Amino acid sequence: MKPAWRIPFAVVGILLLAPLFTAATAACAAAADSPQPQVLIVVGPSQHPPGTHEVPAGARVMEYMLEHAEGIPPVAAEIVDRWPQDKRLLDHVKTVVFTGDIFPGETLPNPEAIKADLTAMMARGCGIVCVHYATGLRAQHVTADGDHPLLRWMGGYFATGCEHHRSVARVVTATLAPAEVDHPVLRGWKAFTFDDEPYWNNYFGKDGPAANVTPLVTTMMPPDAPKKETVVWAVQRPDGGRGLGVVVPHYFRSWRIADLRTLVLNGICWTAQLEIPAAGIHCMLPDLAQFKPASVEPLPPQKPKPKTAS
Repeated sequence: MKPAWRIPFAVVGILLLAPLFTAATAACAAAADSPQPQVLIVVGPSQHPPGTHEVPAGARVMEYMLEHAEGIPPVAAEIVDRWPQDKRLLDHVKTVVFTGDIFPGETLPNPEAIKADLTAMMARGCGIVCVHYATGLRAQHVTADGDHPLLRWMGGYFATGCEHHRSVARVVTATLAPAEVDHPVLRGWKAFTFDDEPYWNNYFGKDGPAANVTPLVTTMMPPDAPKKETVVWAVQRPDGGRGLGVVVPHYFRSWRIADLRTLVLNGICWTAQLEIPAAGIHCMLPDLAQFKPASVEPLPPQKPKPKTAS
């Protein structure tokens, strides 16, 4: 016969462990109920000097804005610096935001696999947004006549170093103004002027913008011979998906501009098929240094140190 004193200790052990099992079960349930990301923010490579592009910090700014947006429920976002291998994540997200030097679908490892995944995502109606230099494609990424899937997914691109078309990148003082169209992305913000690098003469196909592409924001460029240039555009694709190209900001400090933030927030959320309130989507930011850029203000490129004789 077992000693009688062992039974109460066993019962006590179960009672002591019960809260741990309960807590673990609750944690698992909470994880299962936690919101899946609606927006995937993909950070591509960048070699720009401090204060310019700042793609990881810029991604953190956009994530913060989405999760602290005013006027809509928080939008769950996830930042990655490599293309996800988890197909369940790719199957779930409502839109993909790209930031980096050149379209990251061409600069991250295994671009053909990335583009194959994107083809499937776009076919199911997923949105796509490219910010500043992520709108860019080089000659090696396009056919001789300039074709690329980004033309259909997003409606256009910044053509740099291409033979078929030459877009322009120059730091200037520019005023970005909403086009005279009724579009959700234009809600709640007004024209603003800043020093930045709004690419112009962007490429929309050999015959110009397709019928389903809407110029949303224009600026008068170049300064010495100004004409209206499209710097933000939207596409409503036949597959039901939506795309947006926005060719700013170049400087990290430009995120301080509330109208720019509303423009970008509206655009991302519109491509995610969310309702844009009449007053637009707004978000106040903390000090930009909290997003850990190399520098908030632009710094000149560092000169290589001279070699010393050995």
